[in-house]
Amino acid sequence: MKQCLECGEKIVGRIDKKFCSDGCRNAYNNRVNKDSKNLIRNTNNRLRKNHRILEQLNPNQKTKTSRAKLIEAGFDFNYFTSIYTTKTGTVYYFVYDQGYLPLEGDYYALVKRES
Repeated sequence: MKQCLECGEKIVGRIDKKFCSDGCRNAYNNRVNKDSKNLIRNTNNRLRKNHRILEQLNPNQKTKTSRAKLIEAGFDFNYFTSIYTTKTGTVYYFVYDQGYLPLEGDYYALVKRES
């Protein structure tokens, strides 16, 4: 007799089943993955928020904005997915397809990379 890994109830059905219900399967996997996935989940949430902010401030694929406006929207400059350096040494920071380039006077050029 096989027992559910979560609640210990008897499992009825296929021989390879490990849980008695979807609820037990979900509870088990959530508990097992909670700690290890916390950092990843928080980082992904931060990246998603940064991407959303850049997307909202840059609806036409290219614009200019201030550092204050980015910070006011909740942008976190510590989270980006890649850095692109042009042949001339200009450094763009990207959050997926949305990028920003630091300009003089606390301004930023916002760009969208073609996918």
